[in-house]
Amino acid sequence: MGFFSKINRYRDAGGQTSSVNMEMFGEPVRSLFTTSKVFTLHRSMEITDDQNNVVYRSETQFPSIRAKTDIFDSEGHVIAHIERKVFSLHERRFITMADGTSFELSNELFHLIKDISNIEGLGWQLRGNILGLNFELYDEAGQIVAVISQKLVSLHDKYCVDIYREEDEDIVVAILVSLQHMIRDRQNAAAGSSSSGG
Repeated sequence: MGFFSKINRYRDAGGQTSSVNMEMFGEPVRSLFTTSKVFTLHRSMEITDDQNNVVYRSETQFPSIRAKTDIFDSEGHVIAHIERKVFSLHERRFITMADGTSFELSNELFHLIKDISNIEGLGWQLRGNILGLNFELYDEAGQIVAVISQKLVSLHDKYCVDIYREEDEDIVVAILVSLQHMIRDRQNAAAGSSSSGG
């Protein structure tokens, strides 16, 4: 169990913060959890707190080449808009926040062990680990902002995010949703190529 928790830091709502996160960064100021509704016409996702209250939700137009996604807060206000870049060799998402802040997330550097992806427009870095399904988000000064972890086996694509800076919560949620879409796209592409190759 100890070795497993070091590889994957996911936890369900109400569970204890990963011991690795605690040792490295301390107690998060807030933790959020996602569950995708995969069988809806508009791909939707709910983001809840530790008490299972819905605090954000996202809706993705489907079918859509650009996979346009809007993220709403609990009062129904749009906090971010996300679009996929088409005709690119690498999977990219463009994010525009409600206040006009915009940045770009790319998974071109994500490999099996550990890589660093710069978030253009913010100066932040996402240090990813596809193998362990953990991603650490750092600001331009190298300070931790959040840790995102995916549940290893789940029918509903579950994620946990431990947030260490409350003022950046909306941006963290936008990155979380973008990352989740990008990982799913990569998994779908891998499944498609393996089935066509077989």
